[in-house]
Amino acid sequence: MKFWKIILLLLSHGVIGFVGFAAGIYTLPIITAPDAPSVTEVRQLAGAAEYRTEFVRDLKDSDGLHWGEGTVAISADIVTLMGELAPGPDYRLYFAKEFVETELDFKRLKSTMVDVGDIETFKNFAVTLPEGFDPSEYNTVIVWCESFNQFITAAQYQS
Repeated sequence: MKFWKIILLLLSHGVIGFVGFAAGIYTLPIITAPDAPSVTEVRQLAGAAEYRTEFVRDLKDSDGLHWGEGTVAISADIVTLMGELAPGPDYRLYFAKEFVETELDFKRLKSTMVDVGDIETFKNFAVTLPEGFDPSEYNTVIVWCESFNQFITAAQYQS
């Protein structure tokens, strides 16, 4: 009887430890994120946008934990989102010449994409594009989680 009690205690503590660890992974990026740009700031930064598109929740590989929604504005030097992303660690913004909506497609085409920077906030964001980068050479903007190799969302902004 004592053996089964020890096994049950180890199992229950292991489950609680795993749940706590998973909750920490989910909440840590939210807690440590800098303040998001305000609606006014995003509108101001998006004013000179050459392209506009939408992140939507219902892409093939988007799900309850990996999604984005809102208006994306792309200018020669900055990309903004007026909307939200599901919280997560190590989000990166990529540009691609082909629309992707699955993790498999992203991995297949990653070598042809350009990683333009970190996304540090989950409600609204502004990512400055690297000097010399030309968004007109691409047609899709993608949010990808580097830590977990997870597709978050994408939007095509030109044909």
